[in-house]
Amino acid sequence: MSNKQGKRYSEEFKRDAVTLARSSSKTVTEVARELGVSPEGLRSWVKQDQADRGEGSAGELTSAEREELRRLRRQNLEQQQTIEVLKKATVDSTRQRNRASSLSAGVSKSRVCRGRVFNRRAMMSRSSWVR
Repeated sequence: MSNKQGKRYSEEFKRDAVTLARSSSKTVTEVARELGVSPEGLRSWVKQDQADRGEGSAGELTSAEREELRRLRRQNLEQQQTIEVLKKATVDSTRQRNRASSLSAGVSKSRVCRGRVFNRRAMMSRSSWVR
């Protein structure tokens, strides 16, 4: 299995590569070959630099906006997970509370009497001969 992510370059290297690509009369592909990076990678760095400078196309996100979007998505995911945990906890506690209240109200199918568990039919038959 191969790693599709490839190499990681420092921000300084990227900045220098973009500056070289902008100032050079060579094409982005030629500059990329000289630096040993992929042409697509260098193109995306140049495009992102243009967006950061306000020279990009309409609707293109700057680096700061991309980082904020990434942070907000991560925060949203964490909140969704928290909500799911709270929902499950609420359902469990409600189920336990309903079980406890139905036992005390005598609504359940079985009942505890002097440490023994009796079902409803046994309780009905017992109550008729206890009187």
